Amino acid sequence: MKNKKIHGNVRDAALSILYAVENKQAYSNLLLNSTMDSYGISAKNKGLLTEITYGTLQHQMTLDYYLEPYIKGKLDPWVRTLLRLSLYQIVYLDRIPFHAVINEAVEIAKRRGHGGIASVFNGILRSIQRSGVRSFNEIADPIEKISIETSHPAWMIKRWSEQFGMQKAREMALENNRAPLQTVRVNTVQATPGEVIEMLESEGLTAESSKIIPECLVVTGGQPVRTQTFEKGFITIQDESSMLPAYALQVQPGMKVLDMCAAPGGKTTHIAEKLEGQGNVLAMDLHAHKVKLIEETAKRLGHQTIETTVGDGRESSERFGEETFDRILVDAPCSGLGVIKRKPDIKYTKTPDDFGRLQTIQLALLDEAVKLLKPGGILVYSTCTVDTEENRGTAEKFMNTHPQMEQIPAELPAAFKSKGKGFVQVFPQDFGSDGFFIASFRKTDGSIAES
Repeated sequence: MKNKKIHGNVRDAALSILYAVENKQAYSNLLLNSTMDSYGISAKNKGLLTEITYGTLQHQMTLDYYLEPYIKGKLDPWVRTLLRLSLYQIVYLDRIPFHAVINEAVEIAKRRGHGGIASVFNGILRSIQRSGVRSFNEIADPIEKISIETSHPAWMIKRWSEQFGMQKAREMALENNRAPLQTVRVNTVQATPGEVIEMLESEGLTAESSKIIPECLVVTGGQPVRTQTFEKGFITIQDESSMLPAYALQVQPGMKVLDMCAAPGGKTTHIAEKLEGQGNVLAMDLHAHKVKLIEETAKRLGHQTIETTVGDGRESSERFGEETFDRILVDAPCSGLGVIKRKPDIKYTKTPDDFGRLQTIQLALLDEAVKLLKPGGILVYSTCTVDTEENRGTAEKFMNTHPQMEQIPAELPAAFKSKGKGFVQVFPQDFGSDGFFIASFRKTDGSIAES
């Protein structure tokens, strides 16, 4: 692909992002904002760029299935990416005329390749216009059918079907292709949710109270991160599910809390708000640049009870001393399969080999947390994945090797009553929030586990 960008062109910008994600292992969420700036995308077109980039990624395998009968021979990777991008607009967006999609694709193809490539685009897309796309009923195997229909790898659908049943696996995969809710958490130290709704409305946004988290607002119009309400620290961007750990910790003012894997700091600042200015929360992370993000967020929100440090949670008991903290949150590294609707590239990059490696890290963090926790203290283990091995599997292995830790009910807002009070698994299709897992434990005495 020739390096001839079309400045200000939404579809050429989307092509650059999608090509980098597939061929250079780039992350779509990180590339999107920088590409908007480098291409000079206008404010009114930023939403379209986001939609066609994520939409094409979300439906990538389905689009390949539709394209397969019309492609003869081998295509350069960028040509296939541009075909997917064009077909996504034809199949999933009804406000963009067919001729506009073809004209844009042909012009990009001429600039990035040559005239011969442009005629290939013209031929393939016009053939699809005449004949339509294939039916999923051509696929006999039920796992393969859901895989192609929802654009998730077959191994992932098979794994979820074995863990939760085929119907729930399909529901989850379909939900992952929907646009995520835009939610913010109100900084309750500074304002009430009602007051913040008025602030956002005065800046031209629309928002309503969340049905599941009291301090959460669902923003239905506008970009909250570009408001004075955000700049002045009245809100922080956070998914509803990610607000659960601060509840499960049962934090009280005056407590000493450790957030062991804290970046980017959303849960740390939520804990600080529960402390109401009394006590301390120590935010730790492996990477200095991520710790800096936590510090910037804490400063914007005006929280004085947050301290930060760079370090490995698996080696922290010697550093901080045993039985030091009243509450510990282990929001552990995980596969991230609960946040596919926000980061669709995850479903194409994870492999079955990841789960065992991640569980080893998760158990090592929990082992260290036990040493750091005071007798009677509460330890919360959470992940943003839906995988049973990483969630219930890790929690049960932890319980089996630490007799001084008892499982306790996860104290969550009333909307989560139907999820029970044991190990709580939130699926993306339950509330429209991220997939998430919570397990709560209490230390019954002061002895230290020997794993």
